[in-house]
Amino acid sequence: MWRLLLCVAMVPVIAALAYVAISSALMFWPANATPPAEDRDIDAWVLSNGVHTDIVLPLRGRGTDWSQTFPPADFRAAPPDADYIAIGWGDRDFYLYTPTWGDLTVKRALGALAGIHSAVLHVTYLRRAEFEKLAHRVPLSQRQHDVLRDYVRASLPQGRATPVAGVHYAPNDAFYEAEGRYSMVETCNNWTGRGLRLAGVTVSRWTPFDFNVVRHLPPRGVAGSPGR
Repeated sequence: MWRLLLCVAMVPVIAALAYVAISSALMFWPANATPPAEDRDIDAWVLSNGVHTDIVLPLRGRGTDWSQTFPPADFRAAPPDADYIAIGWGDRDFYLYTPTWGDLTVKRALGALAGIHSAVLHVTYLRRAEFEKLAHRVPLSQRQHDVLRDYVRASLPQGRATPVAGVHYAPNDAFYEAEGRYSMVETCNNWTGRGLRLAGVTVSRWTPFDFNVVRHLPPRGVAGSPGR
């Protein structure tokens, strides 16, 4: 009997190891290993805190004005000289009630992994000097930029940005209702990775962790090639 109990107890351990092993192995078979030959003169970025990743895009220009989608009035004090916007996706309960890792509870973590809550977008107005030495630069062509723009917009229910009232981490951020549900398969980093893959950026084929997203990007603070 004890052997049976031991085998049962080992199942989640084996599953977790397999989960990490598969996601790690796929990094050696990236999507878009040979990016398309395009002029990539738009600076975008991927910002990571070691666990979670955001897509960082120019706030205005090239036919897009994110201040129209996510207006400054939704923020407590969006900096008027912000020139970039960071956008991340995640579990609603986890995002809204875990502003710091000290607020994390086992119940909240398990709830996110179980996929029982809806999702939200976390949007932050930023100045380039605040993040460029901490982020991974991703030069984009106009086409790639537009793909990422449309990808973010498609994450909004009916394409409308509906703010979550009264919830902020800082004066320059806000939360918005989003499509989808977080789970072990569909993580915040997978949302980032999928957008990059669709845009033709070299990235792992499955990105449940932040290291899957950034593995093939230039190191933090290093300028990626803006060439063809």
